[in-house]
Amino acid sequence: MALFQDLGLSQQLNKAVSKMGFEEATPIQSETIPLALEGHDLIGQAQTGTGKTAAFGIPLIEKVDVNVDAIQGLIIAPTRELAVQVSEELYKIGQTKRVRVLSIYGGQDISRQIRALKKHPHIIVGTPGRMLDHINRRTLRLQDVHTVILDEADEMLNMGFIEDIEKILSNVPENHQTLLFSATMPTPIRRIAEKFMNEPKVVKVKAKEVTMPNITQYYLEVQEKRKFDILTRLLDMQSPELAIIFGRTKRRVDELSEALNMRGYSAQGIHGDLTQSKRLSVLRQFKEGSIDVLVATDVAARGLDISGVTHVYNFDIPQDPESYVHRIGRTGRAGKMGAAMTFVTPRETGQLHNIERTTKRKMERLTPPTLDEAMEGQQRIAADKLTESVTQGNLSYYKQLAEELLEEHDSVSLVAAAIKLFTKEPNESPIQLTAEPPVIAKGDKNKRGNGGGRSRSNSKNYSQQNRRGNSKRFGDKRRGGSNGSDNRNRNSSSNRKDSRSKA
Repeated sequence: MALFQDLGLSQQLNKAVSKMGFEEATPIQSETIPLALEGHDLIGQAQTGTGKTAAFGIPLIEKVDVNVDAIQGLIIAPTRELAVQVSEELYKIGQTKRVRVLSIYGGQDISRQIRALKKHPHIIVGTPGRMLDHINRRTLRLQDVHTVILDEADEMLNMGFIEDIEKILSNVPENHQTLLFSATMPTPIRRIAEKFMNEPKVVKVKAKEVTMPNITQYYLEVQEKRKFDILTRLLDMQSPELAIIFGRTKRRVDELSEALNMRGYSAQGIHGDLTQSKRLSVLRQFKEGSIDVLVATDVAARGLDISGVTHVYNFDIPQDPESYVHRIGRTGRAGKMGAAMTFVTPRETGQLHNIERTTKRKMERLTPPTLDEAMEGQQRIAADKLTESVTQGNLSYYKQLAEELLEEHDSVSLVAAAIKLFTKEPNESPIQLTAEPPVIAKGDKNKRGNGGGRSRSNSKNYSQQNRRGNSKRFGDKRRGGSNGSDNRNRNSSSNRKDSRSKA
């Protein structure tokens, strides 16, 4: 890997990068930054967790002229969370140079954003709907923009924002640099590149470079109706410090978080239907450790940058390999070890093999734990707590009472009683979750079965029905959840106005 100091950065940028603790550039950074600094249009194909933000943020900050009070850089992101994360990262990169960065997105007071825009930020990071809103209000003027960045372009396609993006780009000066980043390159994304980019250079990071070796990956083959009991047993045995559980739909997230709380776990869910203030509140509680388990859909979790996540549980197998890489990338960060467990129903083994082929890594099979094993795991955790307390010392205040207890009871009984007090006994109270259809991999001969869940990547008719918002297969259940990405029906023209206001 190349060192940042060898990438031709200015002294100010080298200082900022060093202050952030960066030394070696990731593959996407080492290949992208020199090309971007030379002024080339660029397509970067890489998944989340590869360091894309710094890959486009460093050359953008380098190009900004702080003496010009105008918007010079535009970054379009699919979700509010990603927009906030990117703006925070750019603020750190541009702090030494005093570059002004502003994030704009739906759910935030627009009059407040208008006031902030009047303070002449150099870079705007925002969601397509809110950007277009400001353009139409003439509160966002892009005549001085020299760099446009499309982050997570394929996700914006899934969310129905391609037309909005084209309208935004039509307001940018023709002579500008465009950097496009996407995990996949579907045809509509290629059309955007052909229409708005000038002989772009292509940088592609292979999947084997993004499946991090410090994440231990497991799969468990389990029937749909047994998933929840197996999940709680794993939580009891592994006792994660911070865990994220991924569900496929908004309904699934709501039901899972409620069921976990019923069984005594501290859990909260996030998905696209939550207000921005509620999302931020949940994320703050999770970061602070006041809740132990975060339950999320793929779209709601995209862009989350939370340190200390020790375990990821894929309660529903993801629709595509790229989503899998994104999910497990929430753990195993900053050199720490992480664990990822994926639940696979018997009809989803084809999708499991599809993920393994794409990531070029086999998952280790994990036998679902029994109730006795979960109980034993809790007892070992209790014993570890007692041992740690003994090691830490400061027990003199308690020894007199301990000696009195030993006169009345034998030591083994006392220690057993202490372990019992510390042990969280597994709760097996009945929980009923709404079943989700299986994800059938492309080419799987079993897909003729109950007409069950095809992945969005292999069913053209299904995705077209879904975009129209009239898929009969889901019927009235659509009110309580979403299929796959929780905002995919935004492609519907009837929903486009609402999606812009929420973006």
